[in-house]
Amino acid sequence: MPLSTLRSVSRNGQIAGLLLVTILGGGVVGANAAKVAAGLGANVFILDINVDRLRYLDDVMPPNVTTLFSDRHNIRHCLSLSDLVIGAVLIPGARAPRLISQEDLKRMIPRAVIIDVAIDQGGCVETSRPTTHSNPTYKVHEVIHYCVTNMPGAVGRTSTYALCNVTLPYLLQLANKGMLRAVRENPALLHGVNIHQGRITNQAVAETFGLPCHAVL
Repeated sequence: MPLSTLRSVSRNGQIAGLLLVTILGGGVVGANAAKVAAGLGANVFILDINVDRLRYLDDVMPPNVTTLFSDRHNIRHCLSLSDLVIGAVLIPGARAPRLISQEDLKRMIPRAVIIDVAIDQGGCVETSRPTTHSNPTYKVHEVIHYCVTNMPGAVGRTSTYALCNVTLPYLLQLANKGMLRAVRENPALLHGVNIHQGRITNQAVAETFGLPCHAVL
């Protein structure tokens, strides 16, 4: 659905009674959230700044998913239409960018919901603050915020199995080869090193804390 069509949508944020969902970030979290929402029959906007990623998502997503370049205009417009907004922005090692301001909430539908998955990296919404599974939500300007840290903790057994299955091969490489040999032979491990011998080796972490970044090898 082109954005020009959406400009005619009424203030209640619905087209033919369907739920409207905006997803900020087209990575693993954003793409899977889009698939679930689309599968439930919602109209979905997925925004990202990576044009190649948007082209890929446009190819693989069902027709009720619209890809948009993530800029200030598109974000604000989608916010005014959406019943649900999912913040799925990730910059590895760095704080999540603030894409939604407190003032933006006034444009949203009353009792719309924000799920800020980026809360573990500081959140991508100005009004986000960490919450817990026992007390998960709060309201600002009549917009419901869900900002639970470590969201996979809601399915602890399943998420633990998944994490172990993914990380075990890397742990075995480190154990069998030692750290330096393992990172030389596996670029994925090299990218995962944040600190080595007391020095920061991840550029995003270094920039976050205003410290120099050093090469691992």
